[in-house]
Amino acid sequence: MKNTKEKSPVLPVIKYMLKIAKQERPILFFAYFLFFAVEIIRNATNILLPKLILDELFFIYNGEDVSVHLKKVIIFAAATVFSHFFANIIMGIANRIRNLCAEWFDEYFQVVVNERIMQLDFEQTEDPEVLNQMNKAKEGMSWYSGNVCGILNQFFDIINFVAVLISVVVILFVTVPMVIPIQIVCIALLIFFSKKIREIELKSFQGLSKSNRIFGYLFFQLSDFHYGKDIRMYNSSDLFSKRSSEHLNDQIKIWTNQAEGTQKQQFCMNIVSACTNFLAYSYIGVKTVKRIISLGDFSMCISSCNTMNSRCQDIVNRYQEILKRVSYANEFLKFMEYPCAISKGTKDVDFSKNHEIEFKNVYFKYPRSENYILKNINLKITSGQHLAVVGLNGAGKTTFIKLLCRLYDVTEGEILIDGINIKEYKDDEYRKLFAVVFQDFKLFRFTLRENVTFSQSTESDEKLYDVLQQAGLAEDVEKLPKKAGTWLWKSFDKKGVEFSGGQQQKVAIARALYKDSPIVILDEPTAALDPIAEADIYSRFNTTLAGGKTAIYISHRLSSCKFCDNIAVFSEGTIKEFGNHNQLMKLENGVYHQMFTTQAKQYKK
Repeated sequence: MKNTKEKSPVLPVIKYMLKIAKQERPILFFAYFLFFAVEIIRNATNILLPKLILDELFFIYNGEDVSVHLKKVIIFAAATVFSHFFANIIMGIANRIRNLCAEWFDEYFQVVVNERIMQLDFEQTEDPEVLNQMNKAKEGMSWYSGNVCGILNQFFDIINFVAVLISVVVILFVTVPMVIPIQIVCIALLIFFSKKIREIELKSFQGLSKSNRIFGYLFFQLSDFHYGKDIRMYNSSDLFSKRSSEHLNDQIKIWTNQAEGTQKQQFCMNIVSACTNFLAYSYIGVKTVKRIISLGDFSMCISSCNTMNSRCQDIVNRYQEILKRVSYANEFLKFMEYPCAISKGTKDVDFSKNHEIEFKNVYFKYPRSENYILKNINLKITSGQHLAVVGLNGAGKTTFIKLLCRLYDVTEGEILIDGINIKEYKDDEYRKLFAVVFQDFKLFRFTLRENVTFSQSTESDEKLYDVLQQAGLAEDVEKLPKKAGTWLWKSFDKKGVEFSGGQQQKVAIARALYKDSPIVILDEPTAALDPIAEADIYSRFNTTLAGGKTAIYISHRLSSCKFCDNIAVFSEGTIKEFGNHNQLMKLENGVYHQMFTTQAKQYKK
């Protein structure tokens, strides 16, 4: 059972923010020092100088030496003007520094969150709970929620306001001490109502995380031109508009409830402030009428009361704002510390030896599912063997590959590489074993070179063009204006190339060849190729593409299986048949025989 009394995240979050600010942008602390100086100057000017001016005017009014007192009035007035002038200059410099730091940190945390997303275990990228936490983290560190400046601004404002508050409390304690209890009651009530506002805002934030993720998908991802053909051909814009309106209405409802709830609390806060001011002003006015304090003291006390009242409200508001923003930012820290879905090993892979793969009594079901996708898989793949994996859709072929690549961990049983459970290997080391072309491979809006080599360097271009030749793409690349430096698609370069589906698949194959791993996995590698290109890939599969490496080949086109040493036939989540093409064709009632003969008939028509 989850502990409901969780430790307050305020101090850990503030410590984290101070650490990051010191580490990345220490100039931010200089800006906060300038704000502190301005706060002191402005309050001294607003409280003390008007008192001094009024006292001098009172002396003049009573007929004392005009020249002496008038000179003091001019000096105090000039001091007021120049102090405000210099305070505004300092404030402008401080704001400039703070705003630049805020923009920098906004981008910084976007990068940090995205880097963490890329470090997540693959199965977590399909977990709704993780995705919601990811969205909370992004929103929690945005400029309007958490972020370093968003929290530290409030923190250092409180320090500034406390310093000013101490000074005005001393003034009031010496001059009109009875005002202080009135202000204390006011502060207590303001804290109560501010807490209510924070609770309402946090409830709205929690409710918006899933809605925002869906809203972002509908409004941003569906604006991608890759969806354009399907949206137009199936006239689906009405559906998307309706879905968008539904989620927009959900968000409007949440924001409306928040606004109505906070407005009531704010109204109560305004009443408390008005009553406090009435009592304080009345008390100070009576003392002035009775000549217990001077007119200058009256001005100073009224300004001190106003300052105390406003600064108390500011401290309460800033504190509540810190609590709110810390709650947002804490979602980022939770995401950064999100536990791994799979355990990490410590063993290095011995790349100097041949590698044998073994599945031993492997069962697997996807997280949050009760149905087993794979059941009792037992299979050995010796070094250099070319294995074809075939079966009907949904038979578990791609899942078999995901388990081997350790994108998921087995539910039961174990997978061994060189007799060692793959859970014992280091993740980075283990994945160096595999060069994979997934059926749903992705190319990026980078240059062709970067899509194949994942590097901007041109030092290995000889190897790059060699693998492009092997993948059958070299001639196409030679025709491009910037050769391998040409951007894919036109999103960031109007001279980018729009590759066909077949050409994109060749890029994916070239990427796998470039990695040059000892185990090659091809999941439907010719699905988007024309028959001539497909035949070319098949003809070079055993030599150029796989060569002496271990290769696992998934395909619906069973003619490709003739190139493989063995064939594993998946059906109903298990391996129903195993052997080479000739052996399996002898099983006339077998799954492979039926699939192969059915396809052969289609080609004969």
